[in-house]
This record gives sequence, C-alpha cells and structure tokens, in this order.
Amino acid sequence: MKLLIASDIHGSAAWCRKLMDAIEAETPDRIVLLGDLLYHGPRNDLPDEYAPKEVAAMLNSLAEQIIAVRGNCEAEVDQMMLDFPCLADYTVVLDSGRSAEGTDDAHAIRELFCTHGHVYGPGLHNSIDNLPKLADNSIVLYGHTHIKVDETLTVGKVQLRVFNPGSVSIPKDGSHSYGVYEDGELHHVILE
Repeated sequence: MKLLIASDIHGSAAWCRKLMDAIEAETPDRIVLLGDLLYHGPRNDLPDEYAPKEVAAMLNSLAEQIIAVRGNCEAEVDQMMLDFPCLADYTVVLDSGRSAEGTDDAHAIRELFCTHGHVYGPGLHNSIDNLPKLADNSIVLYGHTHIKVDETLTVGKVQLRVFNPGSVSIPKDGSHSYGVYEDGELHHVILE
C-alpha cells in the first residue's frame, strides 16, 4: 500500500499544482489529506496564488483516491466545495502488514491514526497533547504545525511513531513538503 500524505495546502493554487504533479509522479493508492485545505486562516499570510476554488477543483479531480480529515480552518462551507468527506476529526487507515521487504505477515495489521493535530495530536510543537489509546506500533499522522516530524514516542506502555508531513504551502521549517507511506516505511519529500 502506498499513501501520499499532505497537509496545510491553505488554498494555494501554486503549491497545490506542485502537489498534483507529485501525486502524478508518485502514483499512490490513496491520498491522505490532514486538513487545512482551502482557507488560509486568520493567523497566516495569504499563500502564493491564493485561490480556494481552484484548489477545490484540483482536489475534486482526485476525490475517489482521497481520505481527508478536518483541520482547524475547515468549515461546513468547505465540505460544500469538496467532493470527498473532510469534516471528521480523525480517521483510521489499516495496513494489512506488507513489509518493506515485500513479505506478507497476516498477523501484522498496522493502524495509521490520521488527524490534523488540533483536536488529537502528540503534543509536539504546536499540536495538542491528546491521543486516544492506540495499539503498540501504531502510526500517528498529523499536520497543523507546518513542521516536518518523524519520531518515535512512548505513550504509557506503547510505542508510537508520529509523522507530520510538514506544510504544502506555508512551511514553518523552511521547506514545502509532503510524506509517503509505502510498505510500512515513511519518508518526507520536499516540494520545489
């Protein structure tokens, strides 16, 4: 299973076009969008080529591939513009256990907990410190902070991998980015 993971497009048509090119090149099975898709938000400057209607049209062209969650900038009007659900605070994607070496393990199902980072999050940078009980070795995919993260945390007695793809359009760590999850492995990709 290959997922392309992106967050915080914030209505930037320029950066969404670059993301669309990356999606075409990566050919993922699914696209996971971790919120803040159309609106720039009152705390952010306008991103390059701010055009929410254009971003909605680009994303709608891939609606059947998209799994999305609500960011702190999403509202009901955003859902009216998008052809895929985007108002859930989280969703869970299950990976059937195909390893990076290509072997199957029928007993290894990995849980990918997908959220924006303002209702549920690992407490890193500006994300809220609030996670539900997750199985050992689960992965938490979140956005919100606009900062790339790939760390392992111990929460109670479980190990969690936490991964933030960074921001497509308004990075706070110097580089526009997205993430890729493929056969159990995660990595960041810089968009330029």
